[in-house]
Amino acid sequence: MLASGLRLLGLKSFRHGIHPPEAKDETSGLAIRQFPFAPLLVVPLQQHLGKPSLPIVREGERVVRGQRIARPDGMMSVSMHAPASGTVRRVALAPAISGRMVPAVYLEPQPGSTQEVAEGAPCTVEASADEIVAAIQDAGVVGLGGAAFPTHVKLKVPEDKHVDTLIINGAECEPYLTTDHRVMLEQREDVFTGIRYLLKVSGAERVILAVEANKTDAAEHLEKGLPTDLPADVEVLRVKYPQGAEKMLIRALLGREVPSGGLPLDVHALCVNVATSAEIGRLLPHGRGIQERVVTVTGPAVKNKGNYRIPIGTPLRFLLDHVGVSADVTRVFLGGPMMGAAASSLDISLTKGISGVVAFGETEAERTHSRIHPCIRCGYCVDACPMFLDPSQLGALARNEEHDRMAAEYHLMDCFECGCCTYVCPSHIPLVQHFRVAKAAVRKAQAH
Repeated sequence: MLASGLRLLGLKSFRHGIHPPEAKDETSGLAIRQFPFAPLLVVPLQQHLGKPSLPIVREGERVVRGQRIARPDGMMSVSMHAPASGTVRRVALAPAISGRMVPAVYLEPQPGSTQEVAEGAPCTVEASADEIVAAIQDAGVVGLGGAAFPTHVKLKVPEDKHVDTLIINGAECEPYLTTDHRVMLEQREDVFTGIRYLLKVSGAERVILAVEANKTDAAEHLEKGLPTDLPADVEVLRVKYPQGAEKMLIRALLGREVPSGGLPLDVHALCVNVATSAEIGRLLPHGRGIQERVVTVTGPAVKNKGNYRIPIGTPLRFLLDHVGVSADVTRVFLGGPMMGAAASSLDISLTKGISGVVAFGETEAERTHSRIHPCIRCGYCVDACPMFLDPSQLGALARNEEHDRMAAEYHLMDCFECGCCTYVCPSHIPLVQHFRVAKAAVRKAQAH
């Protein structure tokens, strides 16, 4: 059993990586709480990789909580649903995390609106694989670990590929975040139900639920409740960042190497975030769509830290006002401090891909604004990179805008922007930011 100390010896992991402070203790023991409705909810119609959803409601229209308010625009798109019952005030542009303006539905909740959601047309596990995939798209399910990739697209396994192992990713290696931890403890049956749908669609022969060793209570809880007819095992992994990255999990659990430029399907694996599995298991049996998600709200500047089930479209300003922040709050990360994005405005809204809101005060922010010095060729970044790239050389090429060479000779596009190199750099060079700019330039050149 997992409780045995022997089970924790020789834990699986991957080479390289880092060990930043976990900073999870303040919220890991806090149960999920329901968050109130903001006076105005702004639901962006591009909360996923791919084309924005198309609005199907008009200004002045009354909607009920859970009602579909936008339909998919093609394969790489998903539905959007009303996070509250109320009145559509506007269908217009709104600021997004990226800094761009995107289409959005402005919804004013009716006074006294309840948190209840009406039942829809259920999709059972007995449905065909195609019917389940369509139901997942209609439910608006995307990767809830942060990537926000449309889940129905991920589940469409090409005819020339096959999946033998489904990995349910409960590693949650990002500092501060405890969303997945609480979901595993509080929504165990939803996770298992979601796995049944995922097995039906993917055709996988077995399931591994991957959990880091700092969440052994969740691992034991999952293992204790595993249905006997589910071909699943719980694996406890060594605590290391970025253990939760797909390629790292596959390497640690299966000993398989996803090829450069390849996908997990190339090595017969499929990775799905544990919260995504839970949402599939929570929504599909009732024919519902995503109107809310669990978010860890924490950080040194937050007064009432916790794990909250927050309506999609909740403005960041309202969220922070409700939990309370210190007067010196300076930086707010959407996601975690390693791979999340720093909020450029408090006018942006919570989207499906945001698993955490982490606020820092002036003291903590000063530590991340150290003066940048020239590279000293120490090699720390090379030792830290889990993809075995050369961030130092890539950084030098980025400064000279040699983007094509970065991609062709130094495998720039294999970087998944985990931030390990930036974290360990004694010269405080913002390497990841350089790589993001370079990758955008490469994609733009390829598009032309």
